[in-house]
Amino acid sequence: DYLGHNLPQERLTIAIGSVAAARAALDTTVAYVKDRRVFGKPVSHFQNTKFELASVATEIEAAQAMVDRALAEHVAGELDPVDAAKVKLYCTELQGRAVDRCLQLFGGYGYILEYPIARMYADARVSRIYGGTSEVMKSIISKSLGL
Repeated sequence: DYLGHNLPQERLTIAIGSVAAARAALDTTVAYVKDRRVFGKPVSHFQNTKFELASVATEIEAAQAMVDRALAEHVAGELDPVDAAKVKLYCTELQGRAVDRCLQLFGGYGYILEYPIARMYADARVSRIYGGTSEVMKSIISKSLGL
């Protein structure tokens, strides 16, 4: 049962990577929108850009708090499979949302593989699959609710 015993740690590791990837997407996008000009002004000056990136930054902060708590539980030997499933589910889904919202601000350039955001978008999808799909995480969590 070696593999089953290490699932919480594996899921925590995936969650940590997902938060880091979401943060990288945010940082990349902030730099891009400051330089990219549309209608004679930087994309960063548009209210929608500010609101989208503020929302992404806030979600990343929430995910980081979940990761920090789960990491402390893991170090103490107390990270249970349900909490590991919750942190993996939230953080990988966040990564997908964050990268998608960031890519949108690149417009058509977001699909050109020379831009890092396009690769981040492709990479984000697999995090919701390996280590247990999001649906498996939801099944684990729902069982803990007596469902």
